[in-house]
Amino acid sequence: MDFFDKIVLIVDDEKHTRDGLRMSLEDEFDIYVAANIAEAKEILTSEKVDVMVSDLRLGGEDGLDLIQQALAMPHSPVCILMTAYGSVDVAVEAMRRGAYDYVSKPLNIDELEIIIKRAVRSRSVEEEVVALKAQVEERFGVENIIGESRAMVPVFETIQQVAPTRATVLIEGESGTGKELVSRAIHNLSGRPKSKMVTVHCAALSEQLLESELFGHEKGAFTGASEKRIGRFEEANGGTIFLDEIGEIDSNTQVKLLRALGERTIERLGSNKPISIDVRVIAATNKNLARLVETGDFRDDLYFRLNVVNIEMPPLRERKEDIALLVESFLREFTEENNKKPMTLTTDAVQRMLQYDWPGNVRELRTAIEHGVVMCNTNKIGIRHLPPFLRSDSPEHVLRLPSASASTSDGEISEEEPSLNLAEMEKRMIRLALEKTGDNRTEAARLLGISRRTMQRKLKDMGLVRE
Repeated sequence: MDFFDKIVLIVDDEKHTRDGLRMSLEDEFDIYVAANIAEAKEILTSEKVDVMVSDLRLGGEDGLDLIQQALAMPHSPVCILMTAYGSVDVAVEAMRRGAYDYVSKPLNIDELEIIIKRAVRSRSVEEEVVALKAQVEERFGVENIIGESRAMVPVFETIQQVAPTRATVLIEGESGTGKELVSRAIHNLSGRPKSKMVTVHCAALSEQLLESELFGHEKGAFTGASEKRIGRFEEANGGTIFLDEIGEIDSNTQVKLLRALGERTIERLGSNKPISIDVRVIAATNKNLARLVETGDFRDDLYFRLNVVNIEMPPLRERKEDIALLVESFLREFTEENNKKPMTLTTDAVQRMLQYDWPGNVRELRTAIEHGVVMCNTNKIGIRHLPPFLRSDSPEHVLRLPSASASTSDGEISEEEPSLNLAEMEKRMIRLALEKTGDNRTEAARLLGISRRTMQRKLKDMGLVRE
């Protein structure tokens, strides 16, 4: 580890001690010195100090008080106390106030240097842990559910409201709208984020396999059951189980799931011994469960158990204002993943994405951007780099709108064609919405999935306010 870029603050009221420590340590560290608490606080406020080494006696001031004040600062240093009045009581008090270590005068410079390096390494580990935690929260928390449209507001509000509770949640919406992402956000914002979240894709398993997968089985419970196996409910005990495509489960499994929800107990196949469980259940479906209840294909009592809190995920065609944000995020993700330089979309590629109604929703958009990044060898992704369903002159699910840029005679986009950044994409979307609605701002806002107030603010910010 390179220590020279680490700032060490020496606080001592004796000048020869300050100067001696600076001369001894400046070959290894970036050294600052202070004679009293006021000078020390000024440096702590203006510089990102990694380690502070303070004397216990600072004239008429107390070094322990300085340590306490330093540790309360936004970027607190690792604190080491030095004193000629060494005693066990002083050492204990220093540690109680948050000091990292304690050294006695006369100082052993080699020993002090070792302690400072150990303190720097300790701080580096702490910072890595904080950074890792932030990455996890960014990946799995609400922050990773991209969207600023009006259609997404109730989704975010419900996640924040329901996450800390034990309530069962039913997430409904078309395939590819991000239901599993929402389930992870609820789990990670809950009171049990350190516990396990177990996912079961119900449609991928047959009736007997699904029942065994959920509840486990005893040895010999059925042909091929050569040993005992715990199920996903037991595996998720103390955490969360996410039941994806819940509308696909058979009637027998529905009965057992109802009991698990109502009595908080399960039974393994081949056993009648109840097992208590503490599991938060989140279910998702791309079907209309209420309609399945009406047709008798789904138990009404199970539906009511699952539908304590309902989250309806809007399809991408109802939140087109979010396309620009999603495209920007996916471009960043896939250029980094494929070791490519930053990329943008050409004007016609952007317009094609805005025209398309995305039946596969966010998942389909993500795939399209990955395809574009992989197939493009320049920094501008044109229509010719996109998947076939977007390259066609008359692709299915496309609303034809007037093009704002020229294409070549064979329909491909010239590499000299301008590209759009995020602000330009939003501006184009708003202009198209206004044109489509005859300059009706209220209707244009509804079409874009934003409030009229947001529309007014964006028009003003973009210089599109019309007399």
